[in-house]
Amino acid sequence: MLKKINWRSIFYGFLWLISLSGLITLMSFIEIKKSSLKCKDVKVLLPGKFNFIERDEVDRILMQSAGAMVGTDLDEINIHKLENDLKANPFIEFAKVYADMTGIIYVQIRQREPVIRVVNMANLHFYIDANGNKIPLSDNYTAKVLVASGFIEEDFNGRVDTLKTQMARDLYRTALYIKGDTLWDNQIEQLFVDLKGDIEMVPRVGSQKIILGSADSLQTKFKNLLVFYKKAIPKVGWDTYKTINLKYVNQIVCEKNMIDTNKIINDISKQMADSILTKTQN
Repeated sequence: MLKKINWRSIFYGFLWLISLSGLITLMSFIEIKKSSLKCKDVKVLLPGKFNFIERDEVDRILMQSAGAMVGTDLDEINIHKLENDLKANPFIEFAKVYADMTGIIYVQIRQREPVIRVVNMANLHFYIDANGNKIPLSDNYTAKVLVASGFIEEDFNGRVDTLKTQMARDLYRTALYIKGDTLWDNQIEQLFVDLKGDIEMVPRVGSQKIILGSADSLQTKFKNLLVFYKKAIPKVGWDTYKTINLKYVNQIVCEKNMIDTNKIINDISKQMADSILTKTQN
């Protein structure tokens, strides 16, 4: 006995075949159209608040990669090569190049976003970007980001590279956390790595040395610091403590400033001298 014909499957298969044929025809038409088009213009989209790479530099890369594109047949322009040559620039994180049916080539670029500038023990300077990659400094632009210095062993070969040491990763995580909070972004202006390998924070307000330690439990440590700022500082004043140690997660250890007796004696002596001089003049 013959099986019942599944007309529904045949119908959907027929539709799929027609759609595939239409797609192939459309792609063929596009290729034919593209082969007859010449490049009319090149439009570069370079958004962002950073200016590591300028339009002139992008134009130079495009010229070296493909020559003068305006007036050239589109099918003679290697789009993939253009993208790869742009991505080879250390300040470009993403690049996409495409042409529309009117003959205009669009170049979309996203620059890398630095979060911290590092000065290592060999006095080599480099940025760490938002993705945790080392990138070189730019001759065109200096980013206003945290600066980390001190006993930092992370090396830099001048090219985009991943982080190799735990200290560099801790500095990166700390910088990301600070950057993500408006209060701390405004309060912390510099990081320093001491001989013990502890991260110290230099505040804009107050002269205390804030010892963070490592990048572990950042949320808890900064929460403790905020509570200290709100409850302790208003009672004792900004100049009472020399250091604020946050490295022990469950407590804050502070070291008071030593009274400078020599300064007090000098101030008293000056006041007495001024008083005697005033009486003599009278």
